[in-house]
Amino acid sequence: MAKSLGLAAAVVATALAGCIVQPVAYRPAPPPPPAPPPPAVVYESAAEVSEPPPPLPVYEQPACPVEGYIWTPGLWRWGPQGYFWVPGTWVAPPQLGLLWTPGYWGMAGAVFVFHAGYWGPHVGFYGGINYGGGYVGNGYAGGRWVNNNFQYNTAVTNVNVTTVHNTYVNNVTINNTTVNNTTVNNTNITQSSYAGAPGTRTQPTAQEAAAVNEPHVQPTHMQVQHEAAARANPDLAAAHNQGHPAIAATTHAGAFTGPGVTAAKPVGTAWHPNTPPAAVNNAARAQANPTHGAAPAYAAHPPGAYPPAHNVQQHAAAQPGQPGQAQKPKAAAKAAPKKSENGKREGERPPEQRT
Repeated sequence: MAKSLGLAAAVVATALAGCIVQPVAYRPAPPPPPAPPPPAVVYESAAEVSEPPPPLPVYEQPACPVEGYIWTPGLWRWGPQGYFWVPGTWVAPPQLGLLWTPGYWGMAGAVFVFHAGYWGPHVGFYGGINYGGGYVGNGYAGGRWVNNNFQYNTAVTNVNVTTVHNTYVNNVTINNTTVNNTTVNNTNITQSSYAGAPGTRTQPTAQEAAAVNEPHVQPTHMQVQHEAAARANPDLAAAHNQGHPAIAATTHAGAFTGPGVTAAKPVGTAWHPNTPPAAVNNAARAQANPTHGAAPAYAAHPPGAYPPAHNVQQHAAAQPGQPGQAQKPKAAAKAAPKKSENGKREGERPPEQRT
């Protein structure tokens, strides 16, 4: 028996000695398919609203959190539930040397149409609306660029001078009233919220008209996500807060809780919308004017995230915006309905079918 086992072992050893083991080539696992881009944030920008936006709430501007950030004032936008408030906030500019022109509501006949804001080398027309925080209705008095460094006007901008050192003082006069950080504490003087309301304008100045033809950059992804978060927050709907949002301004974009969040002051009467909210989404207007269309998709950005103070210039340079088309200060006129040969307007029902 032992002899048989030994003979078998010898045969196996001889067979193995004659085999050549081929090395197995390393083949890495195929990379996962690329993640689909985030969906575009669609806004009701093409809405023609039959009622004016609520008056601007009165609130205090929170202090600038990072040297180099620029203030973007709060305003009313339109969504599925009617008007909602987009809190004012501090954001990094997409490029050094750019300033923010706020969006505004303007009248187009009997309806109100929103004109989107943009970044550019100069501040353009925003309806002559006094948004506060340096946006006094004509240009921007809250700060200026000097040699790729942003300087803050402490007369109308809330900054902590112990951490923000590029500052100057230049009081601003509006309607024979001196605006400074001590007397008005960065609150809105008037509450007009659309071009054509008392204290506003419907025509741009020569300087504002020139800014229309300059290259423009669309809102940054931080601004887009900030507005999307406001749109999804039921507390910011005007029908809920009656024109006095509890989140009127924030220190960081998208951060609606915690330090740096300021509420509207109880100034003015409660606002109540029409029932139901009246608006007509006009797809044709969105195609004719891309500034009223859907906002572009941007990469995800954590709410409230921001670069360190010493890195804001690198952050701004690394977050380029996308060139946008010039924003026209006047809404496009609505074309008159065509008439057929029998004199009736196209699509017009016979009198016996009207109700």
